[in-house]
Amino acid sequence: MTTFQYDRTAAVAYAKKWAFGRNPAFYDFSKIGGDCTNFASQCIYAGAGVMNFTPELGWFYRSTNDRTASWTGVEFLHNFLVTNQGVGPFGKVVPLSEIEIGDIIQLGTATGDFYHSPVVVGFSRGQILVAAHTYDAYNKPLNSYNFAKSRPIHILGVRKDD
Repeated sequence: MTTFQYDRTAAVAYAKKWAFGRNPAFYDFSKIGGDCTNFASQCIYAGAGVMNFTPELGWFYRSTNDRTASWTGVEFLHNFLVTNQGVGPFGKVVPLSEIEIGDIIQLGTATGDFYHSPVVVGFSRGQILVAAHTYDAYNKPLNSYNFAKSRPIHILGVRKDD
């Protein structure tokens, strides 16, 4: 297995292209729980170029009924990214000051129930700008969201089979 650099520019380009639309290759989960983590996974995939097809604990999408919980679930995506030792993207939770474009910042309640996964697409005047689905956004200031806790996940790299 070889580790590669995560293509942050590709992740942001994907976010820009699809922030206000839907890629027909992926189901739109907006009306059944939200599409934010599905969109975040699509952006990460654009920057990683590889999925992890491990049943249940991997990170992949083949169809609406053939995908892992980590592709569309906030907590499951976090758990995959910070524990992944196999193929695919991997990361760690960092302070907001260490976040880069293409990373994810999960938003949560005061009790630690995380419910949203916007993608970092830029910075302006000290503000972090994000893209998201369900309530579609691009270049939206992170501080315009109402949240009690944030969980910034920095993508460290991508592993691919040799």
